[in-house]
Amino acid sequence: MGLSPLDRPAAATLDVVPGRENGTVSFGRARGHVMANRDNHYEAAFEAYLRSRGVPYVAVDEAKRSVLSDGASIKSLDFIVSTPDRVTWLVDVKGRRFPSGDEQKQYWKNWSTRDDLLSLAQWERLFGENFRGLFVFAYDVLGQRAPLPAEELFTYRDSLYGFVAVPLQAYAAHARPISPRWDTWAMPTADFRRLACPLADLLGLQPSG
Repeated sequence: MGLSPLDRPAAATLDVVPGRENGTVSFGRARGHVMANRDNHYEAAFEAYLRSRGVPYVAVDEAKRSVLSDGASIKSLDFIVSTPDRVTWLVDVKGRRFPSGDEQKQYWKNWSTRDDLLSLAQWERLFGENFRGLFVFAYDVLGQRAPLPAEELFTYRDSLYGFVAVPLQAYAAHARPISPRWDTWAMPTADFRRLACPLADLLGLQPSG
């Protein structure tokens, strides 16, 4: 049984909710009323999807790591997404090809880094109750297979994307190290397919068709 990356000590103690007068974190410029200027086509597609479905969100400018009051830094979020229930998702978008690889096709790639997991866990603690970390794997569909049914795929700039989500706690509980050199982690494919779900389901959205 592997050690969850969240079992290791965090880099900083976060005990104040942002927005109070003494604030503990410096965000980059965040905005939800205009499209963020994103060079990352996966994040741009994700944001276009949220806008097309009328989902309230804040897009965070993650050009710089966020700085805590004690001087430590953590990886910035990509989006803060509201839902009809009381949960607000703190989203880290992971762009992956479906399939990946040129010679040997690989499906359901879901790797992340330990820094990703630790940072998202710190954001959960910082924001507090009703805020939960979420990995959204934005799959760029390149072949005949897709991670979601055709009616659940999203077209953006002539490409098809499937958005599959897994909460941080579920991911961290099943992730295993895959590269000590790069400190990367991933869920076994069987666990990922069992625990991940279409983003639309998690956001309480009705079929777009």
